[in-house]
Amino acid sequence: MSLAILYSRALCGMDAPLVTVEVHLSNGLPKFTIVGLPETEVRESKDRVHAAILNGRFKFPARRITVNLAPADLPKESGRFDLPIALGILAASGQIPADRLSQYEWAGELSLDGKLRPIRGALAMTYNAARSGRSFVLPEQNAGEAALVQDARIYPATSLLQLCACLTGQEAWVPYRAEPVTNEVKERYPDMGEVKGQMQAKRALEIAAAGGHSVLLIGPPGTGKSMLARRLPGILPPMTGQEALESAAIQSLGNGKFNLADWKRRPFRAPHHTASAVALVGGGGIPRPGEISLAMHGILFLDELPEFDRRVLEVLREPLESGHITISRATQRADFPARFQLVAAMNPCPCGYLGHYEGKCRCTPDQVARYRGKLSGPLLDRIDIQIEVPALPKEDLLRPGSGESSAVIRARTAAARQLQLNRQDVSNAELGVPEMEKFCVLDIEGKRMLERAMTHLNISARAYHRILRLARTIADLSASEAVLGKHVAEAIQYRRMGIS
Repeated sequence: MSLAILYSRALCGMDAPLVTVEVHLSNGLPKFTIVGLPETEVRESKDRVHAAILNGRFKFPARRITVNLAPADLPKESGRFDLPIALGILAASGQIPADRLSQYEWAGELSLDGKLRPIRGALAMTYNAARSGRSFVLPEQNAGEAALVQDARIYPATSLLQLCACLTGQEAWVPYRAEPVTNEVKERYPDMGEVKGQMQAKRALEIAAAGGHSVLLIGPPGTGKSMLARRLPGILPPMTGQEALESAAIQSLGNGKFNLADWKRRPFRAPHHTASAVALVGGGGIPRPGEISLAMHGILFLDELPEFDRRVLEVLREPLESGHITISRATQRADFPARFQLVAAMNPCPCGYLGHYEGKCRCTPDQVARYRGKLSGPLLDRIDIQIEVPALPKEDLLRPGSGESSAVIRARTAAARQLQLNRQDVSNAELGVPEMEKFCVLDIEGKRMLERAMTHLNISARAYHRILRLARTIADLSASEAVLGKHVAEAIQYRRMGIS
């Protein structure tokens, strides 16, 4: 047989389209050709495959070898096609049986001695392979993350030689047996009980955690803004199985391999303020997820917010509203989910000490206005909670910490989030306008208060809707079916603290 057909997967955003690997041997001068829009990594597989076959004690056919990666208009990248290409050559030359190859999908990068190296995006590829009804063969290092996909049949492999021994019946073909992953929420985050004082900021973060709202922390240096932000993941409700799978799939696409120790752990991404727009939203010739997608179902923390380039911050506006990002390039378009929770921190003025109880600030009003003007109104309008984090007096710092632990707060936020899911299937931050009209009905006092706020505070339509969502979350934390005036009052004050 001079033709062998195998199946593999490409990566296109979160999708993993099927790739048919066709290997044909024909007479003529020896030549090795790969067609089907291969990128540099795929074209270089010729040398890796040649060395791996020879070092596996197989014969490399001295014939004209043509490898077609179909469909031809889909760009192919990375070394994951090494394994199906090598197996196709061996099957087409009659060195291994070809009758079973179509039952599986194959992916793996070969080293020169024939061993398999881990690949990127194994979780996304396995998910699509499982839906096709075929088993998936991949490097042993990726088997654990691939097995997170329920009902997937995974066959781990260590080398090309081992796979050939299994295909020829010399070794047993053993599927991967995954160890059960515990659903227990472990205390792997810094504890909120370590934060002294800042009761109003803690209350704001609890509301943000319960409803999935974005937060801006404003205060002088050393008041605990970063400390509070890094403890927010510990008070978020535990991840569901679907959320954990989506987050793990994004991590697999971005970093190359998902760490099983992070299963059901909320991601916390904190890019430096020198990060580019592409680093935040994703991109590249072959689009990859950026920080907003890698923070899927977790926290994106932007410290020193005004120090980010203004054009970089503006790219956050659409993902904050829509929950996804579309990256378009000349040859490819990729969609990535971006359901993250934004937490930002900034100083109140250029020197940082505006409002300090010791009166350290010497900034002029013009300097303060220019500093705050680095943040656009449309971006600030999309941040639900804007809260001041004041400097603590020395007396409060010297007292021993006695605040609530993260576990206690998480119990309340989890109960409030469950109320939301039972009522509307999504968190309050994700409510659309029709759902808000149904689930965020205000009492008479709440309506009057919101009308006065719209009249005197010049609140936009977007801010109006965000206040409704915030008030609904505050009501859920107090287990109130109705949204009362006191809930609306607290929601309004979070929109008026700091920057207005």
